[in-house]
Amino acid sequence: MIRTGISSLALILSLAAAPAFASPAPAPAATTAAPTAAEADAFVARAEKELAEFSTPAQQAAWINATYITDDTDAIAAKFGAEGTEMGVRFALEAAKYAGVPGLSFDTKRKIDLLRNGLTLPAPTTPGAASELSTIVTKLGSDYGKGKGTLDGKPINGSDIEAAMGTVRDPAKSKEMWVSWHDAVGAPMRKDFAREVVIANQGAKGLGYADVGALWRSGYDMTPAQFEATTDTLWKQVEPLYKALHTYVRWKLNAKYGDAVQPKTGPIRADLLGNMWAQEWGNIYNVVAPAGAGDVGYDVGDLLKAKGYDPIKMFKTGEGFYSSLGFKPLPDTFWARSQIVKPADREVVCHASAWDIDSKDDVRIKMCTKVNGDDFVTIHHEMGHNYYQRAYKNQPFLYENGANDGFHEAIGDFVALSITPDYLVKIGLLDPAKVPSPDKDIGLLLKQAMDKVAFLPFGLLVDKWRWGVFSGATPAGQYEKSWNDLRLKYQGIVPPVARDETRFDPGAKYHVAASVPYARYFLARLYQFQFYQAACKQSGWTGPLHRCSFYGNKEVGAKLNAMLEMGQSKPWPEALAVFTGSSEISGQAMVDYFAPLKAWLDKQNEGKPQGW
Repeated sequence: MIRTGISSLALILSLAAAPAFASPAPAPAATTAAPTAAEADAFVARAEKELAEFSTPAQQAAWINATYITDDTDAIAAKFGAEGTEMGVRFALEAAKYAGVPGLSFDTKRKIDLLRNGLTLPAPTTPGAASELSTIVTKLGSDYGKGKGTLDGKPINGSDIEAAMGTVRDPAKSKEMWVSWHDAVGAPMRKDFAREVVIANQGAKGLGYADVGALWRSGYDMTPAQFEATTDTLWKQVEPLYKALHTYVRWKLNAKYGDAVQPKTGPIRADLLGNMWAQEWGNIYNVVAPAGAGDVGYDVGDLLKAKGYDPIKMFKTGEGFYSSLGFKPLPDTFWARSQIVKPADREVVCHASAWDIDSKDDVRIKMCTKVNGDDFVTIHHEMGHNYYQRAYKNQPFLYENGANDGFHEAIGDFVALSITPDYLVKIGLLDPAKVPSPDKDIGLLLKQAMDKVAFLPFGLLVDKWRWGVFSGATPAGQYEKSWNDLRLKYQGIVPPVARDETRFDPGAKYHVAASVPYARYFLARLYQFQFYQAACKQSGWTGPLHRCSFYGNKEVGAKLNAMLEMGQSKPWPEALAVFTGSSEISGQAMVDYFAPLKAWLDKQNEGKPQGW
C-alpha cells in the first residue's frame, strides 16, 4: 500500500519535503564582501538550531489537525504551515548565497544544498503568499480527509470506500463508487490546485529553479533532466513484466464480465481492478488466479481473524518483526499516542502515515486499521518509517531523513516482502501443514505482482503529470485530458465513464491533494527488491527468492541499522552500498524475483494481443 512517512524536517519544509542535493543556483551578486566559509558555517548552525526548535510544535499541530479535523485545527495547522514555509524560503534564499563559496566543508556544503531544495511547495517572498499557500494546502488535505463517495446511493467515507472497492464485484456498483468519489472529492479541488501551482512556481523560480517539478527532480544527486531520464530507463527495464501482467489480467476480466464490460483488447476499465486508482490489483487476485496454482492455501486476513487478532495485536506483531532483527521495542508513548483505529466521534485523515514528532523517540502511526491482510502489510511498512526515524535520531537535524525519499518508503516495503509462508508459520499464524507446496509458487508470485508490478506505471505517471503541470506543458484547461492520456499510455487503463474538464480526477488521489511527491514510491518499488535480495543473501537463504524470510536474523538487522543510522548524511549511493554492496539503483532485482512468473505469463498470453 502507498503510505506516507512524516519526518520533522519534511514537515517544516512545507509539509512533505523531498530533501536533496541539487547543483547550486547562481549566487546573488555580492553587495559588499564575498561571503566566507566561516560565515557559511555560522549560517548553517543558526538555521539548523531554528528549524529544530520549530519542529516539535509544528509536528504536534499537524498531528492534531490530521487526527481531529475542525475549523480550528485547520487554522492552527495553516498558521504553522505558513511559518514553516516562510522559514524554509528564508533559509533557502540565504543558503543560495553560500552555495558557491570556496573552502566549504563537506557537511556545510551538504546542509546548504539540503536547505536550498528541501521545500516541496515554496512560497514567493511577496507579502501574504506563504499564508495563502499554506491555507490552500491545509484546505486540500482537509477536504480530502472529509471526502465521501456513495455506494447504493448512500454516503460512504474514504477508508470504507477504499475497502469496498476491494471486495465489490458488481461492475455497476464499482462504477458508482469510482465516479462518486472522483466527482465529489477531486472536482471541487481544481480551482484551488491551479492557484497552488501558480504560487508555488513563483516560489521555485525565486530559488533559482525553472518550476516546482524541476525543484522536486533536483533531489537525487543529479540534474532534473538526468533524473527524468533515469526513471524512464528504469521503467523500460520493468515494462515488459507489466505488459505481460496487463494482458493476462485483461483476458481474465473479460472472461468474468464479458465484452460489454471489459473487451478482450485495448485498455482495462479502471474500476474493475479492485482499487480506487487502479494502482494495485491484489484485491482481485481471486478473479484472475490460475486454476490449480491459484489457491495458495491461505488468506492472511482470514488467518488474522481466525486467531482473534485485533488492530493492537496486528501492531504488536509488526513490532515483533523488527525486534527479531535486533531493534529496540517501540516506546510506551507510541502506544499511548498513535491513532491505531478510526475514532467514532470525529473526522480524521485515515490515510496511513508514520510520524516523527520530536526527532528523538516520539514516533507515531496514524491509521484507521481494519483486520485484513492489506492493513497487516501496511503496519509492517509504516513501522519501517518509524524505525528509520529512530535510527537516525542522533544525526544533526538536517540529516534526520532518509538517504533519499525512495529509501524511506522502501524500508518498510522490503520488510513486508518477508511476510512469506515461512514468516507466518514462525509467528503462529499459519499451520505448517498448510504451507503452500512448490506447485503454488506461480500463485504466490502472481499475488505479489498484482500489487508490486501493477503499481509501477502509476508510481511514475503521477509525478509525470505534475511535472507537466508545473512546467506549463499541461495548462490548467487540460488537466483532466493529460491525466487520462498518461494513465492510458503507462497503465493501459481508462475511466468507466467519459471525463471532461469540469472534472479533476488527480485530486481524488491523496498524494495530489496533499502535495506529496510521488516518484519516491516508484523508486521504492525497485529499492525494496534490491534490499530484499541483499537481506536474503546475507541470511544465507538458498530457496526461491520469493519464499525468503529474514525474520529473526540479527546480522541482517545490524547491517540494516548501519545504513539507517546514516540518515541523509551521505549521498544515497553510499547508503545503498552499505547494505546491498551496490551503489546503482536497478530494476533487475525485481525482474529476477518475478522471472518464473514472467515465463509463465508469456506462455499464458501466447496468441493474445499485447498492449492496448
